[in-house]
Amino acid sequence: MTTLTLIGKPDCHLCEVAEQIVETVVSELPPEVADRVTIDHASIADDAVLYDKWWEKIPVILVDGELHAHWRVSADRLRATLLAADTEGASA
Repeated sequence: MTTLTLIGKPDCHLCEVAEQIVETVVSELPPEVADRVTIDHASIADDAVLYDKWWEKIPVILVDGELHAHWRVSADRLRATLLAADTEGASA
């Protein structure tokens, strides 16, 4: 399983754009890969620790807890990362 975490806040235009990119990329993955991707959402408005760490960089994308992107999300780069994470997970 690959966990993708989208950290943002309500009424954040870039967060909405990032969420659309995430949803599009995951929907376009091969079904056997997409089925192994879990998307979690977290808000800096609800978590003081996340706020302290990420407030200047939202939206933030973590893949398996590691920083993948902040501010702007590249669909191509995210797709490549998710495919690579799936391949690494399958061989582990």
